[in-house]
Amino acid sequence: MSALDARTTAESASPEHAQLLRRVTTLAVIIATSLAALKLGAWGLTGSVSMASSLVDSLLDIGASAVNLWAIRLALRPADREHRFGHGKAEPLAGLAQSAFVTGSAVFLSLEAVDRLMNPVAVTRGAVGIAVMIVATIATLWLVRYQRRVAAATNSVAVEADSLHYTGDLLMNAAVIAGIVLSTELGWAWADPVFALGIAAILAIGAIRILIRSIDQLMDHELSEETRARILEIARADPAVLDVHDLKTRTSGRQQFVQLHIAMDAMMPLVRAHAVGDRVAAAISELLPDCEVMVHHDPAGPDGKPLDHD
Repeated sequence: MSALDARTTAESASPEHAQLLRRVTTLAVIIATSLAALKLGAWGLTGSVSMASSLVDSLLDIGASAVNLWAIRLALRPADREHRFGHGKAEPLAGLAQSAFVTGSAVFLSLEAVDRLMNPVAVTRGAVGIAVMIVATIATLWLVRYQRRVAAATNSVAVEADSLHYTGDLLMNAAVIAGIVLSTELGWAWADPVFALGIAAILAIGAIRILIRSIDQLMDHELSEETRARILEIARADPAVLDVHDLKTRTSGRQQFVQLHIAMDAMMPLVRAHAVGDRVAAAISELLPDCEVMVHHDPAGPDGKPLDHD
């Protein structure tokens, strides 16, 4: 069966987007490292298991954000001889690493909290711990807002996953503050480890979400039904297109891939058919800027349906 492929390849990340991605991942590592140092000192002074849990999470943040930094830099490389479809799957691979980091921290914190429930330890110098957590909350809130802006601008799943992780940190910070206050002011020694267990649950839920999203990309999960419907609508809107079928879509990091067949008049000149395919591909690329579109041309019979070429 003969075919003519009209193909448009989205350019690799623009210099502005590449700079944003490098900057946000570098800032995440710097902020996580700074907060871990603060929390280490606060844990030594307070003895709070909630503070210890937040410290462990910050240490894992360093590892996760460092993996993100590596993955983003790799994903930004253009396609080469050995990787014709680019390096975009480095991002979901980083997501798998992040989910492993987060799951490990949730298990560790759960074990530590249960031990502290069985062997209560008084929290001391609560004011120091609360002050550190307030600083951590402000820094994390700023980072999350910045990450969300970058993720929206670049469509980066790795940055979005990191943002989700740090959003969980905001809830963790609030829980740590509450645990310290209840332990120091009301003498509820159980409050600190109970809040730590709640933090572990939040981390586990976040890990599952990151894992599912990463696996979807690695397994070439289709784009959303809404997006697929819009692609079909765009293709069918061209007056020269009689039928659209065999739509296939997938995502690799920031880049999306779309393949579809369009049926046109069997007597249409080749040059015109090529122009129609280019037109359809360009319209789809307007909808999905970071997208590589492949259009396969089928000759159609009198009923407008593709002819069988077997």
